[in-house]
Amino acid sequence: MEENKILFSTGSLDGLSEEIGTLVNREESRLKLTPDNADSGLAKLVLTLIELIRKLVEKQAMRRVDGGLLSDCEIERLGETLMKLEMKMEELKKHFNLTDRDLNLNLGPLGDLM
Repeated sequence: MEENKILFSTGSLDGLSEEIGTLVNREESRLKLTPDNADSGLAKLVLTLIELIRKLVEKQAMRRVDGGLLSDCEIERLGETLMKLEMKMEELKKHFNLTDRDLNLNLGPLGDLM
């Protein structure tokens, strides 16, 4: 059975509200879109979501492999698919001039997304 996890301290709601307000009002946390960088900003958001989903799928796949739920053929196909997806992500990051750090969002008290 999996343990329950606490994502943040159960301190006062006023303190949490204040911290969230500080994070929202920080200049670097805002998405600055202009006509010149709209495609790059959208690409960053989309690639961040894709990278998060890719990592979740990869973890789930490893659980299935470790649990013996996949045949050798399925493991081979899964590995090849994940490798191709990772290569495509690298290509897209290079195209939009993004790094892994650019795709990692800071969620404040919860820590970094990835």
